Amino acid sequence: MFESTIRRMPRPQEVARMTTDEIRESFLVPEILESGGFHGLFTDLDRLVVAGAMPTDAPVELPNHKETGRASFLERRELGAINTGGPGEVTVDGKTFPVEPLGCIYIGMGSEKVSFASKDAKNPAKFFILSCPAHAAFPTTVATRDEATTVALGAQATSNERVIRQYIHENGIKSCQLVMGFTELAEGSVWNTFPPHTHNRRTEIYHYFDMEDRVLAHFMGEPSATRHLFLKDGDTVLSPSWSIHSGCGQGNYKFIWGMAGENQTFTDMDAIAPSTLR
Repeated sequence: MFESTIRRMPRPQEVARMTTDEIRESFLVPEILESGGFHGLFTDLDRLVVAGAMPTDAPVELPNHKETGRASFLERRELGAINTGGPGEVTVDGKTFPVEPLGCIYIGMGSEKVSFASKDAKNPAKFFILSCPAHAAFPTTVATRDEATTVALGAQATSNERVIRQYIHENGIKSCQLVMGFTELAEGSVWNTFPPHTHNRRTEIYHYFDMEDRVLAHFMGEPSATRHLFLKDGDTVLSPSWSIHSGCGQGNYKFIWGMAGENQTFTDMDAIAPSTLR
């Protein structure tokens, strides 16, 4: 179910004085995926909702919450979900859509009844879900990993060779304001989103997976006053628009990224020179 409270973000000047535990309580969302159930929370970051559905023996329904102020969760919202587990399917108002491993589904505003299911309870689907407010309706759409728009970045020499797979964006699955995809690092590469950037016109959320038992240091905060979080497989980080968002792991891994804000231009960002970081 949804957590009863809204995750509210501190101001940059407050973060500079926070303890490690306070930073983790504010920005880290651990274990969003619960076997056999649904877990979600509302944030004040562009009113984004972060959730996870991991169905096993029975389908898991998308619940509503009083914070929507509506009769159903998607009455004035849109939703994107990427499957990091086994083969799954999503039923939207009676129509069922298969969602392969590392595939994505977009569900538009106005959909009333949504449920998530696994095709094999022993190899369950793991749906990482993001939702934001919407003012226009777009059709439910599914894309496989191979159908995503791909962008290759970085290099082996700088330990950040990676492929960005864009699903919900201005040249892909159409949405009102949600942007979503995932990045996979090449073997031997450990840095993501480096050199870092900020983008004051939208927030961003990262969900790290395929890390096994390795840990990752995620860097955040204002460029002149950075902080860090040590993360495990399946952890999610909330990134306000004023914060950098970059990570370095013990080995290669994957992470889902999602944004909502004033535009859907993927390259709309403010680059930060590494030599200026503090």
